[in-house]
Amino acid sequence: MTTAEEFKAQGNAALQAGKLAEAIDLYTKAINTDGTKHVYYSNRSAAYLKKNDAVNALKDAESCIGLNPGFAKGYSRKGAALHALKRYNDSIAAYESGIEKFPGDQGLVNGLAQVKKDKDAPPRPAGGMPGMPGGNPFGAMFGPDLLAKIALDPNLRKYMNEPDFMEKIQLLQNDPNQLSNLLQDKRIMQVFQMILGGNGMKMDTPDEQDEAPAPAPTPAAPPAKKEEESKADEPMEEEEEDMTDWTPEEIKAKQDEKAAIEKKQTGNDLYKKKDFDGALKCYDEAIALNPKSMTFHSNKAAVYFTMKKWDECISMCDKAVEVGKANMAPYEDRAKALVRKGKAYHKKKDYEKAIESLKDAQLEVFDKATVRLLKNYELEKRKMDVLAYQDDDLAEEAKQRGNVHFRAKEFSKAVIEYEDAVKRAPKNATIRNNLAAALCKIMDFNGAKRQIEEAIALDPTYVKAWARKGDIEVVMKENHKAIDSYRKGLEIDPENATCKEGLRKVTAMVNMGSANMSEDERKERAEHAMADPEIQNILQDPVIRQVLQDFNDNPNAANTAMRDPGVRAKIEKLIASGILQTA
Repeated sequence: MTTAEEFKAQGNAALQAGKLAEAIDLYTKAINTDGTKHVYYSNRSAAYLKKNDAVNALKDAESCIGLNPGFAKGYSRKGAALHALKRYNDSIAAYESGIEKFPGDQGLVNGLAQVKKDKDAPPRPAGGMPGMPGGNPFGAMFGPDLLAKIALDPNLRKYMNEPDFMEKIQLLQNDPNQLSNLLQDKRIMQVFQMILGGNGMKMDTPDEQDEAPAPAPTPAAPPAKKEEESKADEPMEEEEEDMTDWTPEEIKAKQDEKAAIEKKQTGNDLYKKKDFDGALKCYDEAIALNPKSMTFHSNKAAVYFTMKKWDECISMCDKAVEVGKANMAPYEDRAKALVRKGKAYHKKKDYEKAIESLKDAQLEVFDKATVRLLKNYELEKRKMDVLAYQDDDLAEEAKQRGNVHFRAKEFSKAVIEYEDAVKRAPKNATIRNNLAAALCKIMDFNGAKRQIEEAIALDPTYVKAWARKGDIEVVMKENHKAIDSYRKGLEIDPENATCKEGLRKVTAMVNMGSANMSEDERKERAEHAMADPEIQNILQDPVIRQVLQDFNDNPNAANTAMRDPGVRAKIEKLIASGILQTA
C-alpha cells in the first residue's frame, strides 16, 4: 500500500515537471491517507495557486495553518491566495499575522509590501475585446500575485533582496511592454520561465523540509551537545579544601559526598559497558551516601530508559524532581528529568502525560529543543486522537441517525450526525454524499460542494455523487461546471436517470435562460463566471481569443475552428457560464 509520504514525493515530482493536475491529485491522495500533516496542504496550496485556482489554494493554506500555526510558509500561502483573489485587506491581515509570529521572514515582508502596493495602485487601463484582459497580452502574467509566486519559489526568492531586481519587477508590473528590454537579465528570464511553465523551468520546490530554517550565510558555531539517554552526568573537579576548623559531622558529610561522586563515576563506567544492573547498584550506593543530590536519581532514570523500563524510569524521574526541589537543585537539572519523563510516557504512547511533562519542564527552564519536541508530541496526539475516533460500526450508526433526522426534515440535526459519521469514517464516500444533501437543505452550498468533491475524490466512479455535484453547481449558477459533472456521471453510467435529467435541464437553462434574464442578472451571472479560474484560463488562451475575434471579423474561420473538439468545448463553457451570449 502506498504511504502518504510516497504520494507526497510523487506529487513533488509532478509539480517540478509542471504537471499541476497530477500533482494536486497526488497531494490529495497523501491528505486522504494522512490528513494530519500540514506540509501536504501547503504543497497542494502551492500547486493550486500555480494553476490559478486561488480559491482552493486559500482553503489548503487555512488547513495548513490550522494544523501547524507555527509554520511560516502557511501564512505566505494564505496571503498569496487572498492576493490573487484581490481580497487585499484579508491578504494584508494574513501577512501581518505571519510577520507577528515570524518577524524576519522575507517572503512575508515582501508579500505584504506588494499587496499594499497593488491595493493602492490605480486600476490598469483595459483594452481589446470586452471581457478580455486588455492591452499587452503578457499583462496578465505580471499581475498582483507575481511577487507572492516569486517569494514561494526557492530558486527565485533570493533575488528579492536585490534592489535592482525588485525595481525591474515593479517596472514590468507597471508596463509589461518593457519585457523584451528586460529579458537580457537572466533573473527576469527565470521569472518569465516560471510564469510560462515552459521547458527547463524550475518549479516551486515543495516543502520537503518545511521545518528546517534557511541556511545562514556564515557557518554557525557547533551546537552544544545535548544530554543523551546513554550518558550520565560527569563529576566536576573540586579543589582541596581546608577542613581544620570543620566539625566531625561536616568532615564526614564532605567525605560521603566525594565517595558518592566516585560511586556515580563507577556507575557511569559500568553503564557504558552495558552492565546496567551494576550501574544501578553503584547509583543506589551514591544515593545512600548523599541523598540530597538529584543527579544520582536522574542517572538511575537514564538506565531504566535504556532498559525500556518505562514505569521505573518515570518513577525515578519523579523522585529526582522531588529531591531537586527539596534541595534547590538547578532548574536545568529538574527540567532534564521532566523531559526524560515525557519521553518515557511517549514511549508508552501516553501522549497526554508526555505533553504535560514537557510543559512542566518548560516551566522550569524554557528550551527551544523542548518546544520542538512538544510540538511533535502534540501533532502526534492529534493524529492518534483522529485515528482512535474512527470506527466503521459507530460511523454507520451515526449515519442511520442522520438518515432518520433527514427524513423527519430535521436537517440541522442530520448535519450533526453526518459530520460525526464522517469523522468516524473519513474515507466513506456515501456518508459524505449524505452530508452534502443535508448541507444543501440548510443552504450551505459551499460546504455541500466541498463534501461532494471529497466523495468523488474517494470514489471517482460514484455516479450519485457526480449527479449531486451537478445539482449543487446549478444552484450556485455554475452551469458550465454542472454540464461537466452530469456528463462525467453519464460516462460511468450512460443510463443514469438523474444525470440525464440534470443535463437536459441545465442545457435548457443555458439555451433559454438568458432570454428571461434582465440586463443586471446577465451582468451578475457573467461577473460570477469571471471569478472562476477555469473561465479565466479559457479567456487567456490565445487560440480562444482569436476565435472570439473571428466570430465578428471572419465567421468562416471561426466556424472552421469550432470543428476542433477542444475549442468547441471551451466555447460551450463560455456560453454556459454566461460570458458569451447567443442570438
